[in-house]
Amino acid sequence: MSTPNRVYLARLAGVAVFDPNGDQVGRVRDAVARMRATQRPPEVVGLVAEMPMRRRIFLSINRITSIDPDAVVLGSGTLNLRRFEKRPNELLVLQELLDRRVQLDSGQAGSVVDVAMECSRGGEWSLSRVAVREHTGRLTRRGNLHQVDWDRVRGLGAVGDNRGTANLLAVLEDMRPADLANALQDLPDARRNEVAAALDDERLADVLSELPERDQVEILAALDRQRAADVLEEMEPDDAADLLNELPPPEQDVLLDLMEPDEADPVRQLLRYASGTAGSVMTSEPVILPPDATVAEALARIREAQLSPAVAAQVFVTRAPLTTPTGRYLGMVHFQRLLREPPADLLGGIVVNDIDPLRTSTPLPEITRRMATYDMVGMPVVDRNNRLVGAVTVDDVLDHSLPRDWRDRDAASTSSATDDGTLDGDDE
Repeated sequence: MSTPNRVYLARLAGVAVFDPNGDQVGRVRDAVARMRATQRPPEVVGLVAEMPMRRRIFLSINRITSIDPDAVVLGSGTLNLRRFEKRPNELLVLQELLDRRVQLDSGQAGSVVDVAMECSRGGEWSLSRVAVREHTGRLTRRGNLHQVDWDRVRGLGAVGDNRGTANLLAVLEDMRPADLANALQDLPDARRNEVAAALDDERLADVLSELPERDQVEILAALDRQRAADVLEEMEPDDAADLLNELPPPEQDVLLDLMEPDEADPVRQLLRYASGTAGSVMTSEPVILPPDATVAEALARIREAQLSPAVAAQVFVTRAPLTTPTGRYLGMVHFQRLLREPPADLLGGIVVNDIDPLRTSTPLPEITRRMATYDMVGMPVVDRNNRLVGAVTVDDVLDHSLPRDWRDRDAASTSSATDDGTLDGDDE
């Protein structure tokens, strides 16, 4: 194996995994170590890699030909695509050891910030060194960092919740919200709630939107009510409404009352619509501009970083007021049309209104049919007075057309058990 003799595993998290042809097959998410009956350090038997569609698989350490800070390369052979399941005597190093409170043999208390694996002359990898940050008891000073042998640290083998979150959060920091949500599903419930609570409001809002409804509710319930309301304010109104729909009406009312009125009002409106209709799945905050706005102004709006690609794909043109429910709906302009027109031209001169908008009561199958018929990324939703009240985008349709448990990795793994591909029994 062409690789350094010692590898610190927290630095390996997120590194791309490549097959022998140079094609990326996934990213490293953790390392698997096997506990021993003796006092010897745990043996590292492989890595956990996350594949497309959020499936996590096991990569035997014997199949890896090189490890460096930028890439992990696999040798030839067939990948075992079965979903990884941890065995009783195994340890997920980053998930279970980072932030663990331990004690050095000198008596100094501290927390684990990293763990190194090392290869022996015989080619066996084992956990060899532990990076421990001292606890100082002072908020203004960080403790000294010690890198010591595995057997000089007490508390690594104990099972318990004596962990903080700072170092695990550092490993998860650069993950996309969907990947972070996936990682949270692998954690025990108490640990998941602890890590979720340590995220800032905006980050937690993004992650909640990517979790199964059951996990969303449990994480929200673990927060104090004011914090829960703050997180709901950071969510898109339609996502917040979907989450609140999973709660009993009295709890909905409490959280809505704790939210800022201008954040709560659009969520309240969405909650009034019948499930499975355009009103219940739409976003109430599409991009809206008046007919006398210029193409340049429209392009500037859709460049705003917080807009999702589906919402930024079109601009809706209405009379004032420009917040939903707006004045009379006039039509829409797709971003490709904006790119072809002179920047000083007015939207009123290029607006398209030859496709009938949706009504709030339009059922989901009809929405899907019409969007597919016209190859639309987003469609306007109007009320009986032809005022724009929102827009249904393709991600809304997908989210509500898939089975309710599609975000649940356990359910996804069961439903895809027949397309695991060729199996190589030596991988585990």
